[in-house]
Amino acid sequence: MNYVFMTDSDSDLPYDLKVKYDIPVVSMPYALNGKEYFDDLGQTLDTKAYYQAMREGAVPVTSALNQEAYLEYFDPILEKQDLLFVAFSSQMSSTIQAMRSARDVLLEKYPQRRFEIFDTLSISGPQTLLVLGAHKLYRDGASMDEVLTWLNKNYLRAQAFFAVDDLKYLKRGGRISPTAAVVGNMLDLKPIITETKDGKLVNIGKVRGKRKAISYILDRVEENLADSRESVAIILHADCYDEAELIRNEMLSRHPEMEIRIDNVGPVIGAHCGPGTLAFCFMGKERPY
Repeated sequence: MNYVFMTDSDSDLPYDLKVKYDIPVVSMPYALNGKEYFDDLGQTLDTKAYYQAMREGAVPVTSALNQEAYLEYFDPILEKQDLLFVAFSSQMSSTIQAMRSARDVLLEKYPQRRFEIFDTLSISGPQTLLVLGAHKLYRDGASMDEVLTWLNKNYLRAQAFFAVDDLKYLKRGGRISPTAAVVGNMLDLKPIITETKDGKLVNIGKVRGKRKAISYILDRVEENLADSRESVAIILHADCYDEAELIRNEMLSRHPEMEIRIDNVGPVIGAHCGPGTLAFCFMGKERPY
């Protein structure tokens, strides 16, 4: 190909698929117990130990990459080839601004090159589904314009409905008040969250208990499926595999033709949602919110 297809680790792209399709990935930083790490899609992370540390009081911290970091990633590519970068939502971090600044610098250095950044308005599993769909075209020889056309046509079809297990993580991120977190945990309330058309996260309901949360998620997925015969879904979990398997089995009982895999919520996303988070990610109709 005359251009490189690239994404970032906030997609939670499964490592085996990164290797299988040889997709270059920008690793996003996080810190735990004062030590900085870079998300390598679970290659070196003990995911279970990470979430157990959070349960025991550890507070991971995430940060945005700066322009210099992106220059280090992109310069060797632009020296030789054009670049298409499929990025996580600009509404959830300022890092895309640093990426765009790096692009401006590099296009001055390499004026013969083309460098496109596609804002998926997604993060985690929905972003991965867009990456996989677009990369299939890339592998089949599609031009950059053809891949961008597909992304523009389909990016609002990438959806997720997810539930967090402990509201203190939403409180830390400023999404709910401290009082709401305390009361919600006392009542075992599980907020159901989805990604909106403008790339933000919104709470669409609250239910009591994880089993009711799973039923609620399944019903919302059912409402928003386009054609289950063509659906590929990813269930993401933050150290709650049994519940992920439960939701997969329930969905397969409704739609045995669906292809559904189970993967881990990565450390950067997990720092904001916490252990016990469960998400169903799929390509469906256009996002309802």
